[in-house]
Amino acid sequence: MATTVLVHRDPPTLAAAVAARLVTRLVDVQAATGRASVVLTGGSVGIATLGALADMPARDAIDWRNLDIWWGDERFLPLGHADRNETQARAALLDKVGVDPARVHPMPASDGPDGDDPEAAAERYAAELKAAARPEDHGIAPSFDVCLLGVGPDGHVASLFPEKPALYEEVRSVVGVRGSPKPPPTRISLTMPTIRGAKEVWFVVAGEDKASAVHLALSGAGPMQIPAAGASGRTRTLWLLDRAAASKLPPSLARLASP
Repeated sequence: MATTVLVHRDPPTLAAAVAARLVTRLVDVQAATGRASVVLTGGSVGIATLGALADMPARDAIDWRNLDIWWGDERFLPLGHADRNETQARAALLDKVGVDPARVHPMPASDGPDGDDPEAAAERYAAELKAAARPEDHGIAPSFDVCLLGVGPDGHVASLFPEKPALYEEVRSVVGVRGSPKPPPTRISLTMPTIRGAKEVWFVVAGEDKASAVHLALSGAGPMQIPAAGASGRTRTLWLLDRAAASKLPPSLARLASP
């Protein structure tokens, strides 16, 4: 499994570069198989990437009707809440392209059928993942073509935080998360085995406050200390950074992708 680190000048350049790379990847997969899947992430640079994709003429090369869209985690809030990753993704991109609503898979909201029960909501999403898995996926979730992840200053990915129970889950594909150190405290998240089932995992990280976590994750720290260290793709792992996030990496590890 190959790991590549690419460094871009600043957050806008990073977002545009990730968007362009995503177009190429999804178009290639669809040309080979007729369909593709992607896991979206939230956060400022994750949503900026979706906005950059919406503004690209090349976005029309993607067959949006044959793209399955999932989420890595979600804030357990009412449907349409401004802080939900789904709400932000729809405003930035999904409402602007011709997606098939049946192939957009948002995580349940706190005012959904399960009520204010994140564990039941996680089970509902797990069932949806299992139903979408194909025999060649060899698991209880699809082997996503691309799984986008952000990284927090503490090294968390999705809503898998250091020393929290969700990080240790090895059986379930999705879990409810309570007591998140980052508000809001209640969330839903894919588990590490589900993330590692993706064909490609792309970390998209910007900001100097992430530099220590990036350095630790790429320098051999354990996943219990830095959850990002435990996430990888089955065939490829990409770290797509801006200069600030890469500022503590040795020059030998990171390749400058833009001037």
